[in-house]
Amino acid sequence: MRVLITGGTGFIGYHTALELLANGHEVRLLVRDPGKAARLFGKSTPDCVKGDIADEAAMRKALKGCNALVHTAAMVSTDKNDAELVYRTNVDGTRNAIGQGVERGLDKIIHVSSVTAIFDRKARRLDENSPPGTAEDAYGRSKVASEKYVRALQEKGAPVQVTYPASVIGPDDPGLTEPHAGLMAFLYMRAIMPGGNQYVDVRDVAFAHRQLLELDLEPGRYPLGGHFLSWPQLGKRLQKLTGRYLPPVLVAGSAMRMLGRVIDAVQPVLNLDVPLSHEASVYATQWVKMDSSKAERELGLTFRPVDESLADAIRGLLDAGHISGRLAGRLADRA
Repeated sequence: MRVLITGGTGFIGYHTALELLANGHEVRLLVRDPGKAARLFGKSTPDCVKGDIADEAAMRKALKGCNALVHTAAMVSTDKNDAELVYRTNVDGTRNAIGQGVERGLDKIIHVSSVTAIFDRKARRLDENSPPGTAEDAYGRSKVASEKYVRALQEKGAPVQVTYPASVIGPDDPGLTEPHAGLMAFLYMRAIMPGGNQYVDVRDVAFAHRQLLELDLEPGRYPLGGHFLSWPQLGKRLQKLTGRYLPPVLVAGSAMRMLGRVIDAVQPVLNLDVPLSHEASVYATQWVKMDSSKAERELGLTFRPVDESLADAIRGLLDAGHISGRLAGRLADRA
């Protein structure tokens, strides 16, 4: 297939492009910085169209000649000064990309959403039948609004598939995603608090996207939860992988959520760059497990061991200069 990928220089988009290229598909990227694409892909750089996801003309040009679309691009920011821009960019971008894809009659369309789009801390579990979520921050609300738009298209029979990756980790992150920033924090200490997180390898997400393009499936929704780890379990695994002692820090869930609210309040003034907000602290301390059985059953997806993903993520952080060899411990010897 000839596939347009938005956000192809981001973590999920980049690995999805690699997966498709390695399996004989043609790939085109809609990117804001073609130079970044050239640095990432090297000699195998796909055809690139320069433009923003909300730019109708650029999207029209990028979609020309394609018969499939994978929409991964989104603006992520917890800065309240960016709230309106985040919401408008993500919602308008989804309407532009997915909407034009449907209008052009593409064979396959994948909307890469997020657990944020269906998260509800009062739910017992999250699966393909979960209603749109209850997010409060701008990014979360933009994902919920985009979710409602895409579901309406699905109900009309549009060939749109939706994936909901949990916290995506793994090797070769072109930037520094929030899950990787969170792992960096855990390499300094072992937080003992309620809740936990689900980690999915970026290569497994890319495989799921290829399967959705290649298999003949009805429009559907696919949570990609991977493996759940409580915070104490994550700390123990990181200790084992790195061979380092991580000092335990006991944190109450209510205290973490209060800290998130404080950071939200002072962030616009102090311009803090920390991977914590009130919304993030709710996920961290009141996580609801995602059920990925539909993806496993229909896509033939087997999630790789979480230790492999964690180790590759830490080596990737080391290679990119985000952490020192001391923090990586014995993983530095095999980087």
